[in-house]
Amino acid sequence: MVKISDISKLCGVSPATVSKALNGASDISQETAKRVRETAAKLGYLPNASARALKLGRSYNIGVLFSDTTGGGISHEYFSRILDSVKVEAERLGYDITFISKDLGKRSMDYYQHAKYRSCDGVIIASANFQDPAIIRLATSEIPTVTLDYTFDSRTSILSDNAQGMESLVRFVYDKGHRKIAFLHGEMTSVTQKRLASFKKTCAALGLEIPAEFIRPAIYHDPRTSGLQTRALMALSIRPTCIIYPDDLSFLGGMSELERHGLSIPDDISVVGYDGIPLSQVLRPRLTTYRQAGEKMGTEAARLLIEQIEQPEIWLPQQITVTGELLPGDTVRSIG
Repeated sequence: MVKISDISKLCGVSPATVSKALNGASDISQETAKRVRETAAKLGYLPNASARALKLGRSYNIGVLFSDTTGGGISHEYFSRILDSVKVEAERLGYDITFISKDLGKRSMDYYQHAKYRSCDGVIIASANFQDPAIIRLATSEIPTVTLDYTFDSRTSILSDNAQGMESLVRFVYDKGHRKIAFLHGEMTSVTQKRLASFKKTCAALGLEIPAEFIRPAIYHDPRTSGLQTRALMALSIRPTCIIYPDDLSFLGGMSELERHGLSIPDDISVVGYDGIPLSQVLRPRLTTYRQAGEKMGTEAARLLIEQIEQPEIWLPQQITVTGELLPGDTVRSIG
């Protein structure tokens, strides 16, 4: 392993001068600093992470908290886009990422304790039950945090424009002639509340009276519950002409149930998803959906968290809303 003493011998300067050159100190000449850095690069010198953290008071490690009760985990395409962009942006800015959980081996600890144990400079809460006291403790602690799709006082949050997304879908379906529109929503989170309110508000603005039985609870990223709720909709004496599903993955359960009823999409019934995962665009017929800008959300989360870590004296909490786009597929039929 290359040491600072090795560089100092080759350059003919003291170890202290090498250290100053590598850390960008201004009290040595530019010529010396350049020679030291070039020599360090040729030798393949890497600074000791522990020593660097001790000196700078920073670990250059940020935590990512992802808690998903549905079992889809980070394999879900929407969340994987977010987490991949967090990783790319964090690494670009010189930071590693560590996943934060409640337990570590046989040791039980909450999220805050785990973040402290891992010496995280900050944490991105990507998916969680924001009513969980353990989440609240972390989000309101001294550790810098950024939340996705949820807002805490005096904290930065990155929000997908769920209200605009739902309005875009409802208006698209309405313009295709549909008046009997059903909505299967996910668990009652802040995201669901915004989508549900937007659905009702948009329908009211369009003069639509949606029967109560057309609005049904399901579970995000769970095809089984969406399949069961689709079965319940098909058992109604008056059926919807279009069903909006909680997300693209959940739609797969609805698709299977509609096939069991001998119904063809979109000839017999129209359907709409949400998220815009790549799978939705390779299905046939291609799913009409709303693509959330997961990549931008992850990039902004990492950038703003690191900005807070490195410039705490000028940091102000921000709420950034990220707008997605409607993907008009082939699953909504025009009707008279």
